[in-house]
Order: sequence, then structure tokens, then C-alpha cells
Amino acid sequence: MIKEEEVYRIGKIGKPHGVKGEVTMMFSDDVFDRVDAEYVVLLIDGIFVPFFFEEYRFRTDETALVKFCDIDTQEQARELTNCEVYFPRSLSESDGDNVSLSELNGYKIIDHIYNKEIGTICGIDDSTANILFEVRTADGEQLLIPASPTLIKSIDTENLAIDMELPEGLLDI
Repeated sequence: MIKEEEVYRIGKIGKPHGVKGEVTMMFSDDVFDRVDAEYVVLLIDGIFVPFFFEEYRFRTDETALVKFCDIDTQEQARELTNCEVYFPRSLSESDGDNVSLSELNGYKIIDHIYNKEIGTICGIDDSTANILFEVRTADGEQLLIPASPTLIKSIDTENLAIDMELPEGLLDI
């Protein structure tokens, strides 16, 4: 069984394309530039299910037409519409120097100075030039922490942790 911490969200399935089971997949991660993937994981009714590619072709930098194995009709493809698409962390070939923003979801933020866990990244706000980590603390509080490279000391892809040197008082705001 695939667990949530083993994958990260990269996009969403759109509407069917044609009548032979092809779908449009929108993605926001550059993982396909880095890895020749055989499958992606879809979230279906709360369960992570692997779907293997029969073939895919890119339409733009953010969309692809995808034909999954055993999805052969427009009706089968329609059932996948709006499913969230995830990618296995184990296949992403990322290291601390080369990790995508999408992949950081689920990482723990560690305060470099006090060596204390602040919380877990539950979202990334990249709607402005100043990217923010949306962080949930152990007590359920939501924090926004700047994702500035100058604040990040290191990224541990094995333990899913980011060591950050945060300005004094930032967490008190």
C-alpha cells in the first residue's frame, strides 16, 4: 500500500481526450525533465493507486496527453477526471541541491539555531515572487515561512527535513 509520505503532488487529471481512454494531465513539477517515469500515482477515493503509462506526449510545459494501461474507453477515462496526480519520491532522483518545490510538501522544518522542529510543510504559496512555505505545527497552528534560499541551510531528502536559520521573531508574528 502506498503511503502519503512516499509520494508528492505534481498535478491533476483533466478531461478525456478522444474516445480511446486518453486523458489530459496538468502538472506543475519538472519531474518529467529529470526522470523517465513508467507510472504516476492517482488519489482515488482516498487511496493512492499506481497507474502505468501506455504512452504520453507533451502538449505544453504543463500539460500532457496520457494513455494509461487498461484505460481503453472514454467512460473509463472520465472516471479519472479531477483525480490528483502524485509522483513517488523514490523515483524523483532529487538530492538536497536539486529538489523541486512540489516535492517539499510533507517535509519538516527544523530551526537551525535551536535544533527544534517547527512543523511540517502542508502547502507552498508561489502566487507571488516571494514563495512561502505553508507550515502546520504540532498543535495545528498554521504558519507562513519564507522559502528564501538564504534561510535554508540544508535539505535532507532521506529524512524529509529542511534545516532553516530563521530570523529572530519570525515565528512570533
